[in-house]
Amino acid sequence: MALNDTLSNTLSHILNSEKVGKQVCIIRPHSKLILSVLEIFKENGYIKDYKIQEASKGGILEVHLSGKINKCGAIKPRFSVKKDNFEKFEKRYLPSKNFGMLLLSTQKGIISHSQAQKHNIGGRLIAYVY
Repeated sequence: MALNDTLSNTLSHILNSEKVGKQVCIIRPHSKLILSVLEIFKENGYIKDYKIQEASKGGILEVHLSGKINKCGAIKPRFSVKKDNFEKFEKRYLPSKNFGMLLLSTQKGIISHSQAQKHNIGGRLIAYVY
């Protein structure tokens, strides 16, 4: 089976593992984008930790789940968002205001929409989690 979008496959695998109640989720392959998304999940308490088991091409990633993810997914197409238009996409992807977060790709790297509002920058939406 060919993988077209590794981020989307990773997030759906994490969500399925959360629903089943697993403590550990094994992901392969991984990329720098996936690692930066998981780092933001870790900072905000959605996952406990992650470890890179094999650093070869593709590699294996072990994610320790905390059971706090209700839903997560990749946003396709990757919409452009200006610094003032976050509310439209919050209504579309999140269940309520100030609950969950949107992840954006900006000049400062992958950041959440609340950090983007603080820095007063826009970007492209890549994922959501709550």
